[in-house]
Amino acid sequence: MRLQTLTLATAGAALLAPTTLPTSAASLTAPGARHRIAAPDLLARVRDCTEISKGRYRTDAGTAATVPVCGTDQAVFWEADLDIDCDGQVTAHCNRAADPAFSAATAFQQSDGRHLNAEKLPYVVVPGPSSRWDYRASGIRGGAVAAVIYKDRVQYAVVGDTGPSDIIGEASYATAKGLGVNPDPRAGGVPSGVTYIVFKDTVVKPIEDQDAAESEGERLAALFTAGG
Repeated sequence: MRLQTLTLATAGAALLAPTTLPTSAASLTAPGARHRIAAPDLLARVRDCTEISKGRYRTDAGTAATVPVCGTDQAVFWEADLDIDCDGQVTAHCNRAADPAFSAATAFQQSDGRHLNAEKLPYVVVPGPSSRWDYRASGIRGGAVAAVIYKDRVQYAVVGDTGPSDIIGEASYATAKGLGVNPDPRAGGVPSGVTYIVFKDTVVKPIEDQDAAESEGERLAALFTAGG
């Protein structure tokens, strides 16, 4: 993957704001829908990085470790690539035939005990805990609300899985699809330019409630961009 920059708000600075401002939770549930808080608003808030990780992450095995985890009082964030996570329930597009690295398990489960559905549920992957950074110490847990930004799109999601302790930049099939990114687990994803913002001390219950993730994400994004 291409090397990442430390400036997280350069992409999208000249993008147009949406012309329609949805006001109800129901109007925010479509994957990749435009939101009241636009991509440039969120990117402007994460322009400066105060590093909270004790070291940097690779975007893929064998690449240089260049990506820091940054933090504010309200959130943690990073800019990386987007690799496709298809783990969890077996579906038409997420299975061992479609994804040789497929795992039937996710770190966090639905309210019925089943593993998550990557094809339907927008979720992000956080690195496994290490001395470099432990997401739990930053007030992040399974079901925490996240905003994922790529170009002019914002997709609200939840923290749904963990990955290798030294690699960052992964999200579910549904997250990629909502961002207009090819979600194919073999050939999809993008090599750079994706910003992940995870809001501290938040949780969606049940974790599979996409409407709740959208409405709570919009509320938190409004507070975050206002600096409050």
